Amino acid sequence: MGMRLVQSGEHSFVILEKSDGVGGTWRDNTYPGASCDIRSHLYWFSFDAQPDRSRVYAFQPEIQANIERLVDRLDLRKHIELGTEVTGARWDDAAGRWTIETAGGERIRARSLITAWGQLNRPTFRDIPGRADFRGDYWHSARWNHDVDLTGKRVACIGSGASAVQFIPEIAPIVSELTVFQRHANYVVPRMDRPYEPGERQEFLDQPDKLQESRDAIYWEHEGWMGAMKQGTPVAAEFTAQARAHLEETVKDPELREKLWPDYPIGCKRIIIADTFYPAMIRDNVHLVTDKIEGVEPTGVRTSDGTLREVDVIIYATGFETLSFNASLDITGRNGLALRDAWREGPQAYLGMSVSGFPNFYMLYGPNTNLGHNSIIAMLECQYGYVLQGLQAGDEQNAALDLRADVQQRFNAELQAELADSSFAGSCNSWYKTAGGKITNNWMGSVEDYKKATARLHVDDYEVVS
Repeated sequence: MGMRLVQSGEHSFVILEKSDGVGGTWRDNTYPGASCDIRSHLYWFSFDAQPDRSRVYAFQPEIQANIERLVDRLDLRKHIELGTEVTGARWDDAAGRWTIETAGGERIRARSLITAWGQLNRPTFRDIPGRADFRGDYWHSARWNHDVDLTGKRVACIGSGASAVQFIPEIAPIVSELTVFQRHANYVVPRMDRPYEPGERQEFLDQPDKLQESRDAIYWEHEGWMGAMKQGTPVAAEFTAQARAHLEETVKDPELREKLWPDYPIGCKRIIIADTFYPAMIRDNVHLVTDKIEGVEPTGVRTSDGTLREVDVIIYATGFETLSFNASLDITGRNGLALRDAWREGPQAYLGMSVSGFPNFYMLYGPNTNLGHNSIIAMLECQYGYVLQGLQAGDEQNAALDLRADVQQRFNAELQAELADSSFAGSCNSWYKTAGGKITNNWMGSVEDYKKATARLHVDDYEVVS
């Protein structure tokens, strides 16, 4: 967003970052094997110079280094205040301004407030009892403790989702024993990752058209995967068959194979793209446990069958708190309306960006903008353009834009109706939806659908606030 502001000629802005560095998820997730599940040629901004990529799927250090270089190259650091955690923000009806408060006591006044809180950055431990009683080392996968050498240790991994399938193959060869506690199996399709040959890398750098051709091919292939996000489609059947073939080809033990096979329709949970997870799970020193965890004790993990599995280290791959979109902060809009009250029945926003009652307030990667089939960067680029239109419209009218309540209500009714027959609404528990089944995280269609919906900001959708 900062890049697009500068490119549009806007230089009066500040980016408040609670951590001590840039990078977001790529700064936080440094676990062994951390990598992107979107191919590297597509995983960058279309409006920026394309970086060199070492392989088909980039690993965390390379992505983080590219982000660091971008910030320096575009001189964005002068706009960033690191170590500045926002604790609340309040709209001043009389002044027509936001006042943002930080943990350090700073008060910042701004015409507009844009949040980029993310959906997958607040680790959760799933309320597993007894965690603090454990006498060994333990941590969440998104807060990896690199000071602990796992060589020869007995390790428990609680969870088997997108992060776990990346670090399990990395640590399995060095630990003495790895016990993986799985609540629900995931569909896993082949990744087919490989390094680019030096000649290939140079060719992509020397011939931008060739790199663009690669980006376009990946993008449209992923758009074709949208069918897997709808129940009962040929694409969903094709992906299911591909996942089953990958499992049967790798895992020969029928009992283990069935434990690793999901009991819900594909797309209901995040589809895992991995080559090395199944080979790791068939190692002699790796054990899969599907019994429910009763709690953690000083020496290990006890399951519902009464078994205590003693371990030296516990790694929690238990995901993130995804349903609040950080509305736990004290965000107050017009007439004293709190965001948490506006979202009492679950987060919602118009096109995932605007919330009625909160003028000049825009969200990036907000409610119902996550994808199950393509790159989130493509969605974010739509949002940057839409927000810029909102800022420009407000400047031209010397006013703030507050989304009309009827526009938000109509949009979200249509959105939820469309999502009702999606794979996300299938028979599984996932971070995509609330306990009551309302899908709060995912978009209802393709990226192309979102591009069309966000291409033009209609001022008539908003109340113009003097």
